[in-house]
Amino acid sequence: MSKYYLTLTILLFALFLSCGDDDNYTPMAETDDDPMMTDDDGGDTVDMGVTIDLTAVPFNTLSEYGFFDGSLANLTPNEGVLEYTLINKLFSDYSTKKRFIWMPEGVSATYEADDQLLVFPVGTIIIKNFFYDNVLPQNARQILETRLLINTADGWEFADYVWNEAQTEATYNLDGSNVDIMWELNGETRSVNYRIPNVTECQTCHKSGDTSIPIGPKPQNLNKDFTYTDGSTANQLDKWIEEGYLQSAPADINTLIDWLDTSAPLKDRVRNYFEVNCAHCHIDDGHCSYRPIRLDYTSSILDENLGVCVEPDEDLGNGLTHIIRPGNIQRSTLFFRLNTTAEESRMPLLGRTLIHEEAVTLLEDFINELDMECE
Repeated sequence: MSKYYLTLTILLFALFLSCGDDDNYTPMAETDDDPMMTDDDGGDTVDMGVTIDLTAVPFNTLSEYGFFDGSLANLTPNEGVLEYTLINKLFSDYSTKKRFIWMPEGVSATYEADDQLLVFPVGTIIIKNFFYDNVLPQNARQILETRLLINTADGWEFADYVWNEAQTEATYNLDGSNVDIMWELNGETRSVNYRIPNVTECQTCHKSGDTSIPIGPKPQNLNKDFTYTDGSTANQLDKWIEEGYLQSAPADINTLIDWLDTSAPLKDRVRNYFEVNCAHCHIDDGHCSYRPIRLDYTSSILDENLGVCVEPDEDLGNGLTHIIRPGNIQRSTLFFRLNTTAEESRMPLLGRTLIHEEAVTLLEDFINELDMECE
């Protein structure tokens, strides 16, 4: 064989080896931030989940955290990001919410009591997305904001991310803003000037004394089944334990009922509604602790803590004589506050601009059912 043919044969053989099985070829990551890396066999890429440097937060954009896989607006949780829901949810002008939680590897929350917040480890990030479905004119979903509560070594830190119109990114902003929304709800066209809070508004509701805290994730409000993105259904507390996000929890938790459950007694439904929508302020060390009512679920078992036959500590006029006047909504301060949008009078003070019609009806039914006389 001539040197020419020998050289040609060697070159063709080398080319064949370099162009082997394309299925085993893994390209280099495009950036240092790529969360994907090859497996030991050099085959398909493996998602390594979320890794966050707490000394670097808050990031400028939501996508930098890596909480969500694929298109950001789909809110598909990445590995280690656990979706959850609450039995009773805070009313926010009829917006819908998707909640997630993430913790660093090797740490977990601990249980203290049914009606107390879980004790979350440093590094925990609670993620809450606010959106409307059937937004006009496209009749599409529009995500407005994603609020993060980040548990740092110095305590909980707020980070709010405002979504762009294209729904491709959300940018860090704690200045507060308003967004005009028109959407369809139950076949009816509605509108709202939705409020995205500033940092002071966040702190007003999320505090105990001078310490920032979460509001919703208590065992009594988490103890329910949930269907996860993989199609499996499990009790949330059991799932948190399985995932290493909770050390343990009792089997006999005194669980909240859904306040929308019309089969339950009216007082129980009212107490459950107040627990999530009012108690974060009307509780010891809350923003409205100076008021003569306590609206957390445990305290509100007593009629006087609900304000029944309790005289208000301020004169709003309008013939209001009691916080709750049995059988008389026109004399009940609490009904007046829930049934108004006037900024100086409405309750809750923050977080809503619309009347929560279903809750107002519930409170009216409860007040009218009371047949006691006030002394």
